[in-house]
Amino acid sequence: MMIKNKFIKVFRSKNLWAWVIIFISLAAFLFFSKDVYLNYFYEKIKSVDNFEQKTEDYVSGNAYEQAIIDATKSVLPSVVSIVISKNVPIYEQEFINPFGEDSPFNIQVPQMIQKGTEMQDVGAGSGFIVSEDGLVLTNKHVVLDKEAQYTVYTNDDKKYSAKVLALDPVQDLAVIKIENDNEKFKPVVLGDSLSIQLGQTAIAIGNALGKFSNTVSVGIISGLKRTISASDQIGDFSETLENIIQTDAAINAGNSGGPLINLRGQVIGINTAMAEGAETIGFAIPINMAKKDIGQVKENNKIVYPFLGISYLSINSDIKKEYNLTVDDGAFVFSADSDSPIVKDSAAERAGLENKDIVLEINGEKITKTNSLATIIQKYNPKDKIILKILREGQEQDVKVVLGERPE
Repeated sequence: MMIKNKFIKVFRSKNLWAWVIIFISLAAFLFFSKDVYLNYFYEKIKSVDNFEQKTEDYVSGNAYEQAIIDATKSVLPSVVSIVISKNVPIYEQEFINPFGEDSPFNIQVPQMIQKGTEMQDVGAGSGFIVSEDGLVLTNKHVVLDKEAQYTVYTNDDKKYSAKVLALDPVQDLAVIKIENDNEKFKPVVLGDSLSIQLGQTAIAIGNALGKFSNTVSVGIISGLKRTISASDQIGDFSETLENIIQTDAAINAGNSGGPLINLRGQVIGINTAMAEGAETIGFAIPINMAKKDIGQVKENNKIVYPFLGISYLSINSDIKKEYNLTVDDGAFVFSADSDSPIVKDSAAERAGLENKDIVLEINGEKITKTNSLATIIQKYNPKDKIILKILREGQEQDVKVVLGERPE
């Protein structure tokens, strides 16, 4: 009863009209704002749908495929095919008498006779544009023949003559120049090969087999810091390459010099070699090792390397045991033949390095099994001053060296 009486009292009081006004205002607000609420919930539902769609795309691989497509499209205009042409002998078959024209024996034997020479395509490779004025980075073994002529075909099938500007004396790298000063070309975007991780996507582009330009293959980074011995197909060119990228993206003959890119469309390597007898093991030179070459050619039209001037053995467990060494890492200055391991008139000779010295560090950077003396030296330029920490007859000492220039 007390609750009922209070309820009646309230509605019979002088505040009754105030409650009526509040009720009407609330009803009106709800009526006129229904569209706002409906739109709000609609947008919420739509955003959920988009999220689910994006998740579905990701799971189904659509987003991944699109990333590959976008990266490829961004780089293709900068990828070129390089065709190698040279004069080759032309032979015709003729029948001759091996005993001479005046011989009483009428014998005719077929023989191939050279009738002259003809310019023919003898090989092909790949490359990619690194400057607007037409500098192209490729492999050294692609453009090594000084007697050959080189023709560049761009992605839109335009044809240009090209000349070799510089060959890297150490790495399998070269820079050539498209001979057209009236046209601007689209250069690639160079990535950072130090940031490469095992398992990340790798896309290889090139002129596969010298017949299929703009061939795209996709795989992953399957190995890092490999050391390989690479040679061309006819055995005229061979060298040891260090700190090389391994990938299972297909790299075939003709792909040499083409770009290895990431999903951002950045070049992270230069396709260089494939493992003989394997289908999914290819190798690329890290792009960071080429940046210095590109910069030097832009400034001086040549590639120079610092030169210390020693023969050495990289110390490992076998070398340590064989030569009774006391350290696990370093560069053992040694020559197996009678010649001195110190090159005459070199930076090493001027600095006083001796046979059987062990170089432990260069400017405080330790020489290890995965960080060789050659790798560290390449970070410097001719005339740079460096300090070698060496081990000589059991005693460590510092040796100051002014680096020379590596001879061609």
